[in-house]
Parts: sequence; C-alpha cells; structure tokens
Amino acid sequence: MINAKPAPAVPPEVPSLLPLAQRTRLAEGQRLLTTWGDAAAPRQLVWHLWAPERPAPGAAPVVLFHGGSGSWTHWVKNIPALLDQGRRVLAADLPGFGDSDAPERGTDADAMVEPLAAGLRTLLGDEAADLVGFSFGGMVAGMLLAEHPALARRLVLVGAPAMGVVPGRQFELKAWRHLKAAQDQVDIHRHNLGVLMLHDHGLIDGLALEVHIANVLRDRLPRRRLAHTDILARSLPAVTCPMYAIYGEHDAIYRQHIHQLADAYAAAAPDFRGMQLIEGAGHWVQFEAPHAFDAALLRVLEEKKAASA
Repeated sequence: MINAKPAPAVPPEVPSLLPLAQRTRLAEGQRLLTTWGDAAAPRQLVWHLWAPERPAPGAAPVVLFHGGSGSWTHWVKNIPALLDQGRRVLAADLPGFGDSDAPERGTDADAMVEPLAAGLRTLLGDEAADLVGFSFGGMVAGMLLAEHPALARRLVLVGAPAMGVVPGRQFELKAWRHLKAAQDQVDIHRHNLGVLMLHDHGLIDGLALEVHIANVLRDRLPRRRLAHTDILARSLPAVTCPMYAIYGEHDAIYRQHIHQLADAYAAAAPDFRGMQLIEGAGHWVQFEAPHAFDAALLRVLEEKKAASA
C-alpha cells in the first residue's frame, strides 16, 4: 500500500514524442514526495506512481531506479507493459537527478542509500518490492539492499556497472556544456548516445534525444566515480534476496567482457538466479529492445517462490 500523500498536482514530464496512447497513459501517474535530511530544511525525493486497471492479486510493487544522468523517463517504454501485468509501478528520480534534490553531502551512489531507504519505508511500509535498477541505479540498488535487505523480495540488475570484470573504461564521452550553439550540443548528445547507450545508431531518434537531453540537463552530480570500481560486486554478498541480471549483449560498459558477468554475479550474490542477454541491444537495453526486455523482465517477475518473505 502506498502511504505517502500525493504532491501538488504536477503530472510526470512525459516525453512529447511518445505515441499518443503511451503518453496519455503515463500522464495518469501520480507524483509523490518523500523527504530526508534536516527537519528545518528537508530535501525532497520525487517518485512517480502508476496503478494498473486490474491489479494482480498479491503482486508486489515494482520499483524502478534509473541510470546515471537520468530520471524515471529511462523506463518510458516499459512502464505500460508492467501495468498490463497488473503491477503497481513506482519509479524514483534518484537524488540529484530529475526533479529530486541533490544529497547534502556526497555526489555518488553511497549518498543515495539512506534517502531511498527512508523513502521506500514511507511509501511502502513493511511491503517488500521487486526492485529493478538500471546502470547507475542498479549499483545503487545493490548498495541499498546490502544495508537494508528487507526492502526487496527480489533484485533485478539491468546493465549495472561496478562488477570488477572490466580492466578499464570501455568508452569515452564528449563534453557538451561548454558549447554555445544548441545544434552543436545536440550533435554531441547524439554522439554520446551512440557511444554508450544505444548499439543501433539508427534508433537515436527524436524520442531518444528528447529523453536524454532533458535528463542530462538536470544532472547535478558531477565527478561520480564509483561506477568504475567493484563496489557492486563487494555489496552483493550482503544481498539476501534472489537476484537476476538482464543486459544487452553489446553493452558498451563491458563490450567483450560481457560473458564474464554471469560468473561474477554467481560468485558475489548468495542467491543469483541467472543472467539474460538481449540480442542486438546495447546498454540502454530496455529502450532499445523494449519488447524483448519486457519479456525477459516478466519471466523474472513471474518466477514462482522467488522470494516468500
């Protein structure tokens, strides 16, 4: 049960280039606020909630954490499929991204654990969620559950970094904030999407650019470094719930090292249930291959007796 009161009526910032039916459906979501920090000047964490027309009996809410320099809109192509399965969907704007305030101290994943733990307890009480984290959000999710394991009944990591199998950075992004001309900035955003996010450059369309540009403009956490460590691999031994992984086979974070990941997860996570690779897709797998990704995620979420707590 969602316990928080809704925020003032501000609809989610649904991308304008989505098909009308999807845009209309996503615009029906609620915007919720939780707070943390100094009681005299609390910081706000923004969540977005969608309720299905026909709730699946006994189904846990699905909580979505987005990637770095992102927001809930990293999941725009996937939320409707979850609703069709009768799942409540709760998507965070992680601290320092989207519409959420930045942490008081720190600029990396470790600064997000307590605000997110407090927020989930406010929203869900003692109800454990199915937690799905993409990229940076997957690293955050693993660190969160290492300290607060009761928050989730299963963990799904999507394109998560920091597993310690890559000898060095596999990609280089170009800077854009110094550029004065808007088109020059767009050209760099298109380049960066091709370098990191999408394997098929033909899919770098208006929607991909709209989502990406709106998100990177609101990134207030520079100098993040934990993604280039093995912090996720070191966190997972304390994660007690069943854990799954879904990646695009051409994920730019891993490249030729992608096939080492399943063994790394099996070595780190006490209850690792397996890894699915999505053919032809890159890092932003849920956007690039939404139908294949949704089917892979559904297989995980429907696994019987995955977590009985």
